[in-house]
Amino acid sequence: MEPPTLPDVLDAQRLLARHLPPTPVWSYPALDAAAGATVFVKHENTQPTGAFKVRGGITLLSRLDPAARRQGVVGYSTGNHAQSLAYAARLFGVPCTIVMPERPNPAKADAVLRLGAELVEHGATFDDAAPHARALAAERGMRLVSAADEPDIIAGVATVYAELFAQQPHLDAVVVPVGSGSGAAAACLVAGALAPGCEVIAVQAADSPAAHDSWRSGSLERRANRTAVEGLATGSGFALPQRMLRSRLTDFVLVDDDQIAAAQWRLLRDAHTLAEGAGAAALAAVLADPDRFAGRRVAVVCTGGNASETELRRCLAVGAPGTTASAAAGLGANLARL
Repeated sequence: MEPPTLPDVLDAQRLLARHLPPTPVWSYPALDAAAGATVFVKHENTQPTGAFKVRGGITLLSRLDPAARRQGVVGYSTGNHAQSLAYAARLFGVPCTIVMPERPNPAKADAVLRLGAELVEHGATFDDAAPHARALAAERGMRLVSAADEPDIIAGVATVYAELFAQQPHLDAVVVPVGSGSGAAAACLVAGALAPGCEVIAVQAADSPAAHDSWRSGSLERRANRTAVEGLATGSGFALPQRMLRSRLTDFVLVDDDQIAAAQWRLLRDAHTLAEGAGAAALAAVLADPDRFAGRRVAVVCTGGNASETELRRCLAVGAPGTTASAAAGLGANLARL
């Protein structure tokens, strides 16, 4: 499995231009003041599925041969990869089955169904859903789509960073949240070609550190998967992203779930942005290490905005502890309808 190249990214960019407009990059004085840096937010939460992964789903399914399209695809996901495949499958008329852990984020599960995909719930975590998806794909003769070990998905995701460096070409650092690692691998690919002076820093939840530990050790590691942050909840490293991270990544850091929830609140209050936990993790890493980023031009990618009501209530409880329970519940419910 060979990593994608910059020409693959540029080809994906031409393809995606027919389906998705570029997402905006904005800065906010209140975030700058909190971070002691100039912070640019890349708003992938504005995608039609509410997350960056739709770029990868469209790129991969557009390149399937006719026989594979007829047979269909099976994916496994906590939600955003699932929506990306379901969205792309509807776009190209491809049968699609998604395996999600039991009791998934209701908004993400509902979105998958509304996009016309079959939804199967199996296991307690992402790592339990994966083998069931493999078995279903083999049984039905469908194409199994990995969450990250897919060159076409990484090429599609890399268009985030091709856009970013065109929009803000003089960045000192870009901070990228990691679940499976496709986004950070994509950032490394594009930064190496277009912004060699820019640091790429990955961030993962401390309660699910498999990708972080895999990068540190140089081997694919399995770790406990306990974070409440869905988009970061993976229990093992993925081979292709790890290979790409080792060639270019500057650093890999961990933040805890409370730091992520506090960053969600800050994005909501100061940047008028509804972010799910994974979408706030990059900002959490910047706020957690002010000396590192002081005075620098830093981009954070808000990778998704598909927060559940439960997640929003927790964000309010951590970030705005004076908020009453009834007020938090009401605001959470109202935001979840947006």
